[in-house]
Amino acid sequence: MKLFVAYIRSIIGGVAVFVVFFALLTVSFILYGLPVEAVLYPILLCVILGLLYLGYRYCVVARCHREICELICAAADLTDIVPRSSMPLEEDYCELIRDLAKQNKKIIEETGEEAARMMDYYTLWVHQIKTPIASMRLRLQREDSELSRNLLSELGRIERYVEMVLTYLRLEGSGSDYVLREYDLDTVIGEAVKKFAGDFIMRRLKLNYEPVNRKVLTDEKWLSFVIEQVLSNALKYTKRGEISIYVEDPLTLCIEDTGIGISPEDLPLIFERNYTGLIGRADKKASGIGLYLCSRICKNLGHEISAESEVGRGTRIKIRLDSERTVIE
Repeated sequence: MKLFVAYIRSIIGGVAVFVVFFALLTVSFILYGLPVEAVLYPILLCVILGLLYLGYRYCVVARCHREICELICAAADLTDIVPRSSMPLEEDYCELIRDLAKQNKKIIEETGEEAARMMDYYTLWVHQIKTPIASMRLRLQREDSELSRNLLSELGRIERYVEMVLTYLRLEGSGSDYVLREYDLDTVIGEAVKKFAGDFIMRRLKLNYEPVNRKVLTDEKWLSFVIEQVLSNALKYTKRGEISIYVEDPLTLCIEDTGIGISPEDLPLIFERNYTGLIGRADKKASGIGLYLCSRICKNLGHEISAESEVGRGTRIKIRLDSERTVIE
């Protein structure tokens, strides 16, 4: 209906001119005393032919409009297929659109190639940086001193940041390496906790964890990253007290700390990219990317991650893992 109204508005000027011409012709016949019937008959024929022509033009306009709408919804590499027009001015606009579409397609291709090169470079960098990190870890593990334990803790942070970069690159890539199987949840939790054993000892934080004896349909590698990131945040913002790991029904993994907590205005936004919140900005250590990656991974695995917190009393992260929700998008 909008198209028809727009079409009527576009032709109303031309129709008005022809009506004026017909009126002048009729008035002329009347003034010269000629029979009006002699002009009414050709006017009627002209009106009929004009309506047929306008109907035909409306069908042409409607077809072009439909094709353009389909092109708008099509992929970028199809936008250069612009319908032809018999009107010179309209054809000029169509040619301009075709040129712009070609330029846009070229820019998209160049941007994609540049992004692929950058992805390859950073992926190679991540894998190369792992070698000196592993070498440093082996050297530090040969001695047992307070300095070596502190350095191992800091080295663990570096490893997690490197792993975070690699995870981000994998998520932004076109492919995925998700392997869905049924895993023992205690095994996944145990491997994640083992990486932070030194941090718990150095910080003198108590870990409350009893085997949950539950199976979960997931991807072990990706779920491990999520658990490790949540534990890393809990350790970062918990100066004293304890960290608890347990399961609630329906199969929901909870990681709860007694840290500084999250303010109510920040809580709904903590899973957004680059959002650090008031506490994170004051601490100057938060990147705002960790929980965002956790949210992305959980969504891809069909899990659901949420947070509950109270300033000064701690935070509880809940990861719902029930298998009927596990669907790769």
